[in-house]
Amino acid sequence: LPMPSSIATMKRKRSSSPSSAAATAAALTPPLSIEEDPSSTCLLTRAVHVLSTAATALSQVTFLYQSDPTAREGLLQAVECIQSVVDTGGKLIVCGVGKSGLVGRKTVASLKSLGVACSFLHPIEALHGDLGDVRENDAILFISYSGKTAELLSLLPHIPRKTPILAITSQTRPLDCALLRPRVTSTSSTSPSIAILLPAPIPEKEETSFGVSAPTTSTTVTIAVGDMLALTLAEALYGGKTRTRDVFARNHPGGAIG
Repeated sequence: LPMPSSIATMKRKRSSSPSSAAATAAALTPPLSIEEDPSSTCLLTRAVHVLSTAATALSQVTFLYQSDPTAREGLLQAVECIQSVVDTGGKLIVCGVGKSGLVGRKTVASLKSLGVACSFLHPIEALHGDLGDVRENDAILFISYSGKTAELLSLLPHIPRKTPILAITSQTRPLDCALLRPRVTSTSSTSPSIAILLPAPIPEKEETSFGVSAPTTSTTVTIAVGDMLALTLAEALYGGKTRTRDVFARNHPGGAIG
């Protein structure tokens, strides 16, 4: 049957409309590949730079613990100290503020899942009553990239001298860390104190790497050093990987781990 003239006219109008033509042209124009899109290339280059910077930092801190006597001795002392604390009924108290505090909470969570008695202490809350959490046989682990965080330095004089102090910080020598220096240089024979450094340096400042001093590479390295301490300590406590795995499985019945 012949098509009514009104319908034919409408079809011709629709097929020749500007929007329809543009849509057809767009459909026929292939999108730019990632290599051809400058903005995508720039973003991907920057993203890979972030990962590469973190990988380099982790590689260098690995070499530090492979070769530097101070770092190696610090790790052995830390494991021995915390093991002694746990054996005498004490706990490890992790203390930090800001991003370091968040890293500290992650370290506490890892230690708890491995059966190590520990807790997190916020330095400000500590000065307002939470110091009561520090008991006779406990040890304290400070986390501070600068090694001189004001809130931690304010807390330090209120910690008993016999309480062992450990610190994960960017310094590679205990005397360079303001949190440890008072105890390292102490000459008191009646009140001996323990000060242990776990160095977590990065090759260059984050502002140099990324143009902004936001904690990124430093927190990545600090988390890795905390994980190193937790797993090394667990194997020392339980005599190997098999028992460590069993303890973790018992303490972590939920979730799809592995």
